[in-house]
Amino acid sequence: MGEMKCCVSVERLSPTAIAFVDIRSFAHATEDLDRVVKAIQRILPGRYIDDVVFRSRSLRGHHGNPIQLLETRIKKKEVITSFVEGLASNLSALDKETLRREIDSYVDKGSLYLRLDKQAAHQGEHRLSAVDPIWIRIRFRKGKLEDLVKACQEAGLLP
Repeated sequence: MGEMKCCVSVERLSPTAIAFVDIRSFAHATEDLDRVVKAIQRILPGRYIDDVVFRSRSLRGHHGNPIQLLETRIKKKEVITSFVEGLASNLSALDKETLRREIDSYVDKGSLYLRLDKQAAHQGEHRLSAVDPIWIRIRFRKGKLEDLVKACQEAGLLP
């Protein structure tokens, strides 16, 4: 039996509820940088891919191995709304329930922190994962946990 996906419209989400969205991921020396970029682009709203520009920084790992850090900040309201709408409609009911149940471990100082499976993203899936993730920070304008939970419920990110 397949998983049900939520199709809640984000139109109920106030366009001013979210200040910005940060997205970042690492491309390790063993990974193809283009493949990592494509995985990240698969979680972005298709019509706004060209509006989301990533910066790349070269880093060194603990053992001197080369690592590329890809990061961006989305500030345009229409891109934020479309991104959150896609996230809400593509996260499984199980992942949303996990978020609801463990919300305290996903929230800090007015931001919701999510980690999506990079390999699943490459396949077009949105799945929570702590292993080699795509990191997402959704910064809300109101910092109280109750306000953040309400905004997430309105957006369809929480049941």
